[in-house]
Amino acid sequence: MDNPNLARVLVVDDDERQRSVLAAMLSSLGFAALQARDGQEALDLQAESPADVILTDLMMPRMDGFELLRKLEERGDRTPTIVLTGFGSIEKAIEVVHDLKAFWFLEKPVQSGILRALIERAAAQNHFMEETALLSRQLSYHGILGDLVGSSPAMQQIFALISQVAPTSASVLITGESGTGKELVARALHRLSPRAPGPFVAINCAALTESLIESELFGHEKGAFTGALERHIGCFEQANNGTVFLDEIGDMPIATQSKLLRVLEDRKVRRLGGKMDLPVEVRVISATNKIPEDAIRDKLMREDLYYRLNVFHIALPPLRDRKSDIAPISEAILTQLNKKHGCRVAGLDRSVLARFERYSWPGNIRELRNVLERAVIMAGEGLITSKHLPGDPTATEHPAVADGDMIDRQPPTRETTPEAAQNGAAPGSISEIGDSIHVRTGASMEEIEEAYISLVLKRTNNNKTQAAEILGISVRTLHNKLGQMASAGKAKGAANS
Repeated sequence: MDNPNLARVLVVDDDERQRSVLAAMLSSLGFAALQARDGQEALDLQAESPADVILTDLMMPRMDGFELLRKLEERGDRTPTIVLTGFGSIEKAIEVVHDLKAFWFLEKPVQSGILRALIERAAAQNHFMEETALLSRQLSYHGILGDLVGSSPAMQQIFALISQVAPTSASVLITGESGTGKELVARALHRLSPRAPGPFVAINCAALTESLIESELFGHEKGAFTGALERHIGCFEQANNGTVFLDEIGDMPIATQSKLLRVLEDRKVRRLGGKMDLPVEVRVISATNKIPEDAIRDKLMREDLYYRLNVFHIALPPLRDRKSDIAPISEAILTQLNKKHGCRVAGLDRSVLARFERYSWPGNIRELRNVLERAVIMAGEGLITSKHLPGDPTATEHPAVADGDMIDRQPPTRETTPEAAQNGAAPGSISEIGDSIHVRTGASMEEIEEAYISLVLKRTNNNKTQAAEILGISVRTLHNKLGQMASAGKAKGAANS
């Protein structure tokens, strides 16, 4: 019986003599050797009893080494593979290492010392990857995966999807409302993938103009345009052998989307002002808070780009659909905030947690974090109670808070509070009282949105970038809403004149 502690090496070669010689060499070096006559037999053996390392020839009948590596990748089998190559086929071996992600290649005849060193290194990597996968599964069972927290059935399903697709090179599209943690999912996918040692480069497509986003994505040469004083390496080149995360892909200009599609198809990028294409090997993860089908219908997203990006789809649920996760998420955030602000907050008072669980959290986890950050600073230590929350600490309903500003969703009433009366607010209107706005029956959604945007802008001294972050929308979307508000105001003024 084989020693279970020995690294198991699967030798794949159609030449029986060479296969036997390699197996004997591996045994003499202290490894357990398995044998397969071609790629198909190797796949069958891997399915039954996976090896720690695969040592394969390239040229074989029925299924060659190229197809074997492709099939392993399709299965999500990350077993390190060392490719054997004959004299004169080094270029093909390098191609396999680069394109099909083989661990390394060796030229025949094989030297035992080099073979031992490579197999030991490959087996160590395989062991590390298995330990990482096991740890990820264990953590996900406890409601933690990377920086993601949640033990609800919805989040357990998300954790399972992440663990399933992370080891592959498939493109992933993450959808969900603003503030649900789309970038956290992207980072988890990167950390749990074979590309984890490589770079993770994120770009917010909504925060850049059309001319600037192309420079950030693809790079530019010195003198490519006015102000291009030196060469700039774009995100795709920066993320080579790693992962590029395209956040808010639905806000990328259509013209740029067509150029991005070409890069994804050709795996080559040309800098602005450049004269040659540069090969890039990156995994693309994208995210949007839009419904992709609606964006395609409204001509905001190219359908062919959508299918290229949406090989695997992860849809994040909003916080209101997983209220049982509020407590563990709050605990994790409080740990971070205590460290950030030097506080010693122990947790949430039961009444505060109950208040949080009644609220719909339109800003999702980002909004929850904003509430908690203010409360941690106010409390300093001990438990967070209602008095540490913004607005009226005795309010029976739960707050919507963004960076210290509050909307109290009070029960519908036709009475006017003394504070509202002092501000001249009539029943059925919206009144601003300090850092709060009070909404009463009769106000339209447009009026509520306009009042809240105006309040956030006032509190940020009209800093639109900061206001957009608090509101959970892009700067471009905020400008569009302000334009709509201005147009509506002019129309109302004309109607009243």
